[in-house]
Amino acid sequence: MTRALSLAAVVLTAARVALGALWINEGLIKYRAGFGAADIQLVADGAAGNSRVPGYFEVFAEYVLGPASGLFGVLMPLLEVGLGVALVAGVLTLPVALASVGTLLSYWSADQLTWSYPVMVALAVVLVAWPRVASRFSVTALVRRLNPASAAPR
Repeated sequence: MTRALSLAAVVLTAARVALGALWINEGLIKYRAGFGAADIQLVADGAAGNSRVPGYFEVFAEYVLGPASGLFGVLMPLLEVGLGVALVAGVLTLPVALASVGTLLSYWSADQLTWSYPVMVALAVVLVAWPRVASRFSVTALVRRLNPASAAPR
């Protein structure tokens, strides 16, 4: 590995871990606050007639999010912590980074924006652009080094 590639791997690993830590923090804040169906229902109700919410999300909120608020109230903090743990570990970096972008875009569509979401999207996009380098120092890479047969094409 060249010096430049090593430096890129360190920087991208730091970006991956930072995004993971931000996701874990988001999920834990929700767990500690008792986030649940009522919170999701507030989001769904807030989407109705909100000029900053796109029409597709209003429809989603009315017919999916609101009626399944209990499910989403449990699912969203779990998703956030799951995304965070996967990113910190470096497992499935590309799919998890893409899921991060999609999740954050849905939050923006719901007009639920915090200071950290633009930072998180920027980090996720960087990981989408260079997922292999961002996974150079990860649990997946460690498993491949310890068990070279697991990296062989099938």
